[in-house]
Amino acid sequence: MLSAIGIVAAALALAGIGLYLSFEHVAGFAHDRLGFGTLQQGKLFAVGVDTGIMVMIAIDLLMAWLKRPIAWIRYPVWLLTAATVVLNAASGAPRGRGWQLLDYVAAGAHGIVPVLFIMVVEVGRDSIDRLVRPEQAERDSIPLIRWLLAPVATARIYRRMRLYDVRSYPEMVRRDQELIAYELWLKRKHGGDLSEASEDELLPMKMASHGYTVAQALAMPADQERDAEERAEAAERRRLEAETRRKEAETAAQAAALRADGKLEQVKAEVEGATGQARAHAQAQVTAAERAAKAEEEALETALVAEAKARTATAERQEAHERKAKADLDLEAARLEREAAEERRLAAEADKVAAAEAQAIETATIAAARRGAAEADKAAAETELATAETRRAAAEAKRREAEEIARRETALASVEQSKLVAAEAQQAAAETRLAAAEIERRAVEAEDVARLTPRQRAVRKVARMLLERVSPETGRVDITDLPLASIQEELGVSSPATASEYRIEAAELLNQGYRP
Repeated sequence: MLSAIGIVAAALALAGIGLYLSFEHVAGFAHDRLGFGTLQQGKLFAVGVDTGIMVMIAIDLLMAWLKRPIAWIRYPVWLLTAATVVLNAASGAPRGRGWQLLDYVAAGAHGIVPVLFIMVVEVGRDSIDRLVRPEQAERDSIPLIRWLLAPVATARIYRRMRLYDVRSYPEMVRRDQELIAYELWLKRKHGGDLSEASEDELLPMKMASHGYTVAQALAMPADQERDAEERAEAAERRRLEAETRRKEAETAAQAAALRADGKLEQVKAEVEGATGQARAHAQAQVTAAERAAKAEEEALETALVAEAKARTATAERQEAHERKAKADLDLEAARLEREAAEERRLAAEADKVAAAEAQAIETATIAAARRGAAEADKAAAETELATAETRRAAAEAKRREAEEIARRETALASVEQSKLVAAEAQQAAAETRLAAAEIERRAVEAEDVARLTPRQRAVRKVARMLLERVSPETGRVDITDLPLASIQEELGVSSPATASEYRIEAAELLNQGYRP
């Protein structure tokens, strides 16, 4: 810790020395040669340049310590440092004579301290990288002797190491050696004519500039065929799953249709039972009314016959009485012929009695006839009331039958509506599956074009599985919503740890903005 503090103090001291040495020279040069109006303005210019350099150096070191380095900020620092060196050297340039050797030495001396300070800053930056990002410190450097002996080949090696993140220099040399050995073997195989080699045999030479080793390039066709087979198997698996889901949906729809048909048959049976009961009730009421009407008719006929018989008996009694009266009158006339007055009186009285009796008999007959007529009217009214009640019961039965028919039609309409809704739901589900299949196809095509590694493809597959589980309320992705077992089953991996790594990398990929 004390050594680090000492190094920082020495670096600051070196920076202070450099600022002190260059301040007066740059301020004077800015005032005399660059057209700044006053010496004070020239000093402000010098302070601004040196302060800008220090601020950018401090920002560069701070961001490196926070593991968020800004790569381009180093180049403005170098440029401003070079400008300070040039201004310091120009301030000591001779006036009115040409440059001599000592002048060049003096100009170079002005740049020693700033260059030394920049070197210390770069060393400090690399030290910070090695502390906070150990993985960045594993990159090997190419020996200087190789740059001197083979600059072009070394530049190619350096380019490939930087482009494809090869950190080991011996590994890069081994790759070049393998490639040269393979090329020599291929020439020996085809008699020195590489044009006779197949496309697969030429892959190592073609793919070397893209960071592939000889083994990786030769394995590309097999890997691609295996990936194609895996894609075909995955597509076939998805097709079978879609077919299974379709069959399950059809089975569910058929079961729902059968349940609806059963309910319809139940409703029909209930309606038919209620209708049969209403019909039987109405038929019983009609039969009872007919029996009552027939009984009333028979009673009416019996009453009329009895009344006719009574009238006949009354007439016969009256006729017998009259015959008896005439006989009595004749007897009295014969016996009391001498007593004419008395007989006439008696005859008159007899006539009066006979007339009174006849009137009394006639009045009783009329009263009996009226009672019979009143009873007949009453029976007829009761018959009409029973008939009206029967008609009302029949109308009520018809109304109930119409209501049952209407309910049956409503039930049929509900069944048809349910079938329509089920069909629309099936169509929407089919369209959703089609859209998901299209997204999956486009994602696979994009992965093929991007030439991703199998691991990158697997991570993107898991990312798409996470997107399918986005919460509609929050719109965010929760990796716990995707079980590791689903990832293992989908990707065919046996290790839960590998599935967990895929899930974490997929979440990071989604956070970086990946959308299929």
